[in-house]
Amino acid sequence: MRRLTAAGTALALVLLLAGCSQEHYDERGKADAPVAGRKGDDTPAEVYNFPDGFGNLATKCVGDGRRGYATTRHVRTEGDGNTTEIVITPANAVVVDDPDCDQP
Repeated sequence: MRRLTAAGTALALVLLLAGCSQEHYDERGKADAPVAGRKGDDTPAEVYNFPDGFGNLATKCVGDGRRGYATTRHVRTEGDGNTTEIVITPANAVVVDDPDCDQP
């Protein structure tokens, strides 16, 4: 019985850790897009947290005279007690002109 319990625990652990692999993360489209030559702007964005039920917002300058805004993806469950539905609001990104983002 102990061997069966140990084997079951080991199997559960392997399955749990396999779901956390970078391959699994990339395959599901949740990882960042690749950046050619690892070049890019890694400065932090300003993040505005909204109350639960609303997507958070991040913004930063993304080029000469441009500002990018992005929201987080939001997942919520709706139901009437008999049925349950998962509703996913996708992340959105917008780039707008912003003279404050002019770079010297």
